[in-house]
Amino acid sequence: MKVGVPNQAAAGERRVALVPDVVRRLGQRQIEVLVEAGAGEGSHIPDGAFQEAGAAIGSPPDAWGADAVAVVRAPSATDVERLERGAVLVGFLNPLTDPDTARRLASAGVTAFAMEAIPRITRAQSMDALSSQSTVAGYRAVLLAAEQLDRFFPMLTTAAGTVKPATVLVLGAGVAGLQAIATARRLGAVVTGYDVRAAVREQVESLGARFLELKIEADAEGEGGYAKELGEEQQRRQREAMAEAIGRFDAVITTALVPGRQAPILVTESAVEKMKPGSVVVDLAASAGGNCELTEPGQTVVRHDVTIVGALDLAAEMPDHASQLYARNVQSLLELMVSKEGRLELNWDDEIIAGACITRDGEIVHEGAKQAAGAPTG
Repeated sequence: MKVGVPNQAAAGERRVALVPDVVRRLGQRQIEVLVEAGAGEGSHIPDGAFQEAGAAIGSPPDAWGADAVAVVRAPSATDVERLERGAVLVGFLNPLTDPDTARRLASAGVTAFAMEAIPRITRAQSMDALSSQSTVAGYRAVLLAAEQLDRFFPMLTTAAGTVKPATVLVLGAGVAGLQAIATARRLGAVVTGYDVRAAVREQVESLGARFLELKIEADAEGEGGYAKELGEEQQRRQREAMAEAIGRFDAVITTALVPGRQAPILVTESAVEKMKPGSVVVDLAASAGGNCELTEPGQTVVRHDVTIVGALDLAAEMPDHASQLYARNVQSLLELMVSKEGRLELNWDDEIIAGACITRDGEIVHEGAKQAAGAPTG
């Protein structure tokens, strides 16, 4: 099997789907790799490094026309037209929120696998690209907060007196939230974490952070460990309790997402008004509307003397390590798709293969993608 790796720089993507180390490992499984010229430049990987690892360098038609194509972000309509009928596509495809792409891939006869649809089971941990990229985003969010905050994060004892450490609140204790908590702690802040899932309290406290008690009597543990959406009344009570608590913190980092849904509002305008002048909110849920009522996706704004960062795809801002982690996720999935001789063999009885598949044989087959596209489910 030949795997193509397109250059997605024109779409603003600095990451690359495979890196030289992974190219070498795939070569050991008899999988050939063809990389479009310049695909790794955004991640500081020259074409020569890919060639040394055993990859061929080619044109856009070469990369998009391979047996299997590995991408980071969903292909454009023009790129879908470049894919061969019957080809395999692997990447972040937004199956719950981008029905147009699913429809185009089905019409093109592409067998598409979404990295975000991989089942959250033990055997699939090495393929969990959502977690790997969330790790990067959580780390980066704290650096943004520290950059925007006009105060020190750590406590400092100087001849001029002692400076108190910054107080940081992290809302949502998934992979991004836990990484944010750990990073803020390493920078010396006093950190508090919050999540609607009671089970994560121990994880928050194991990182040396406090757990924020709101006493709203709700546990929103959902399928696969994700948070599920609270009821309307529970959300109202949560927002009111949160508004009172938020004013105590110098920086708030929000990470709360419900797959396929608008992000829940956790930080209301009244909560922002209660924050100290010069405080910061970094909203990692901006791409889904934002956890802060005043977030403007992709923009950094100041409201009520508080800086609000509507962060979009922070993992792409650290493309070197983000690409390394993502490439290993893709490698694990590709290796599941091939025989020992490197031939494509899709085992539809495998729950990972079946669960991650979005389109197959000209149809949308993923239930969530079907619902998003308005196709009959069942």
